[in-house]
Amino acid sequence: MDITRLLKAWGQGDEGALEQLIPLVYTQLRAQARHYMRGERSGITMQSTALVHEVYLRLTSAQDVNCHDRVHFFALSSRIMRRVLVAAARPP
Repeated sequence: MDITRLLKAWGQGDEGALEQLIPLVYTQLRAQARHYMRGERSGITMQSTALVHEVYLRLTSAQDVNCHDRVHFFALSSRIMRRVLVAAARPP
């Protein structure tokens, strides 16, 4: 199924669309996560897979997400990844 069509269905409240979407974009999300992890200080315990899974959890709990296309989706995912990494870098 087309990614843009799944994004629109998800934006209209179809939770199953996100579940169908993730396998289609997982590889690219992992590549994004690896890119961000390369820029992190050494000693960070989070791995790129965990970062992608955190993005998924935040997307599933988000309300009123309306991605126009795949570029918008990956921009949103990148923003979430940066926020997760910033929160992880803060001292407890």
